Amino acid sequence: MRRALHVVDAERAAAHDAALWEVRTRRDAATATVDGFEALRARAAAIKARVLADLPGHLERFERAAQERGAVVHWARDAAEHNRIVHGLLSERSVRRVVKSKSMLTEECGLNPYLQQRGIEVTDTDLGERIVQLRDEPPSHIVLPAVHLRRDDIGRTFERHLGTDEGDDDPVSLTRAARVHLREAFLRAEAGITGVNFALADSGGVVVCTNEGNADLGTVLPPMHIACMGIEKVIGGLDDLGVFTRLLARSATGQAITSYTSHFHGPRPDGELHIVLVDNGRSATLADPAFAQSLACIRCGACLNTCPVYRRTGGHAYEAVIPGPIGAVLAPGRDREHDGLPFASTLCGSCSAVCPVSIDLHQQLLSWRGRLVAQGRASVPRPIALLSWLAARPRLYRLSVAIARLRLWPLPLPGSVRRMLGAWAARRSVPKLSDRSFHAWYRRHGDEHRDGGGDGGGDGGGGEP
Repeated sequence: MRRALHVVDAERAAAHDAALWEVRTRRDAATATVDGFEALRARAAAIKARVLADLPGHLERFERAAQERGAVVHWARDAAEHNRIVHGLLSERSVRRVVKSKSMLTEECGLNPYLQQRGIEVTDTDLGERIVQLRDEPPSHIVLPAVHLRRDDIGRTFERHLGTDEGDDDPVSLTRAARVHLREAFLRAEAGITGVNFALADSGGVVVCTNEGNADLGTVLPPMHIACMGIEKVIGGLDDLGVFTRLLARSATGQAITSYTSHFHGPRPDGELHIVLVDNGRSATLADPAFAQSLACIRCGACLNTCPVYRRTGGHAYEAVIPGPIGAVLAPGRDREHDGLPFASTLCGSCSAVCPVSIDLHQQLLSWRGRLVAQGRASVPRPIALLSWLAARPRLYRLSVAIARLRLWPLPLPGSVRRMLGAWAARRSVPKLSDRSFHAWYRRHGDEHRDGGGDGGGDGGGGEP
């Protein structure tokens, strides 16, 4: 089991925040170049809704078409069965060296450690994935696996594992070293494993989108290609695919399209193509009207890049395979260990606003909160309970805020208060409050703003209060 990274580091947190906000900014610029982008999102959402309404039918069509083209289709009820199928295919052919391109499904199933424990060498070939694999860490982002690391972190990692020069953190030099290292793995590989971005029910093909070409090398050089996909990845045909390829890269990284959009229709000559379709709780999610729409996700990561909580904490803080808003929706349905994740949200709605398939993520997070509390699977945190109690008593609330403003703002929380609030207060102090409350300000200026006046420093009354 790989270790998760938990580091309290304000500088790293600020850099992580800035890096992801830059990606979000590029997303906004890229989507602005598409005429009718909101109509495109609506069309994508409609396609996903149509497919999910008849998911068994689409999967059966896909299986028939894929088999007609020479692929072998396998069905896995859960992660354990997925891993057994993949290992069985490899062991039957005495495979000992595998190259793998990025796949969040195989992360979800824990495929790497499963194979490694059985004597199979697995090399992740996406550069970010390879970096975190060398560090024995899980990816912290579904598109940018090593976004939590700095250049000097990567330099030290390559120095230790690849023998690069001490202190070398030049991106060009490190990338060159990675290419030499990975090229050897490609040439030695006896099988290649990929994820699947989209599966085409009409033609039986699978589509893999990458920026590094590693999936192409990993499937062309070895004789066997194993494609692992969640059952929700199926769509209709090429008309549907054209909608999603226009959305995916723009939402993920701000590109017009990924550098490589690779189509696999049947095995290459003298080769094998195996496609493993995995449920692992997806049917249960589909049967739940409150959360079925979450299966429309195309794993672009846009919700992570915009989320104010994820940007400041990083993916490892979630301790779930898929972090961020979409992970906080998916994880509680699969593992009660993650029941607290829906509460790690501001419910600001930014995730829903950028989702390319218009999943109402913030509403689903709110729905999870209500369900978890109603089922006794989560309790209201003490600070929230205290605030709710005070808010229901306006006079006491105003008195407590007035006292805090006069006496407590320069001081850390008293020990007695910390003990009452529990672990939540372990690293917190009371922030400095403004000199006057909103109520006091409004009593003085409210009439001016109701009349459309103001001091000229605002937005003319058109913004939020």
